[in-house]
Amino acid sequence: RDLTDISLLESFIHLRYVDLTENKLQDLSPLKSLTHLLWLKVDSNLLTSAYMQELPYLQVISFVHNRIKDMEGITHPRLANLNLKGNKIQTALGLSHGQLYSLQILELRENKLESTAGLNLPKLKNLYLAQNIIRSLEGLEELGQLTSLHLRDNQLETLDGFSSSMKCLQYLNLRSNRISSLQEVAKLQVLPTLQALVLLDNPCCDEPNYRLEVLVLLPHLQRLDKDLVEQDERAEANELRQKRQEEK
Repeated sequence: RDLTDISLLESFIHLRYVDLTENKLQDLSPLKSLTHLLWLKVDSNLLTSAYMQELPYLQVISFVHNRIKDMEGITHPRLANLNLKGNKIQTALGLSHGQLYSLQILELRENKLESTAGLNLPKLKNLYLAQNIIRSLEGLEELGQLTSLHLRDNQLETLDGFSSSMKCLQYLNLRSNRISSLQEVAKLQVLPTLQALVLLDNPCCDEPNYRLEVLVLLPHLQRLDKDLVEQDERAEANELRQKRQEEK
C-alpha cells in the first residue's frame, strides 16, 4: 500500500500478528509499543537495518527482500525463526549471541556473506546460507544442535571448519561449490551423525568412481546427492575400505 509511516500502530498495543509486506517502510520504531507481538512480516520494504527495540514475546520475524546490510540490533529473547533472505548482509558478526538463545531457524540465502564467522547460536537447528559468496567456514563448532546446513551456490574450495562438536548435523548441502578433491570430502568424517550429503555440481563429482569413493570415506551416509544408498553399494564400499586398511 506504499506505506511510509506506521506510527498509527503504536496505540494497538495488544496486536499479536502484523504483516507489512510490500510497502516503503524505512523505520520500524513505532512497533516498540507492541509488547505482545508474536509474529512480524515486513518483506519487500526499504529497510536498511533490522534493528528494533527488544520485544519480549516475538517468535518469528521475516525481513525478506529489504536492503539490510548487517545483523546488529536483533535481540528478541524468544525469537525462534529469523528470515533475512535477499538482503545485502556481508557479515553475521553483529548477532547478539547472548540474547538470541531461542533461535532455531536462520534464513540468510541470497546475501553477500563471505564467511560463516559470527554464527555461534547454540540452539540453532536449521541454517540456510545458499547463494552467498562464502569462501571460508568459521565458528561452526558452536552449532552443537544444528541438524541441517544449506551451503549451495557458494565459493567453497576447502571443507576446513567442520567440527566433531556438531554432533546433531544430519543434512549437508554443498551443491555448486568449488570442491575439487575427495580429500576435502574426507574432512566430513568429523561429523558423527551425517546421513545426507549433496555434492552435485562440484569438480570432485567428476573423479572416477566418485559415488563409491565417497561411501568409502563416509560409511554412515544414507543418501548421497539425490539417491538413497543401496545395500550393494554399501557392501562394495565396505569391502574396498577393508581391503585398503589391510594393505596399509
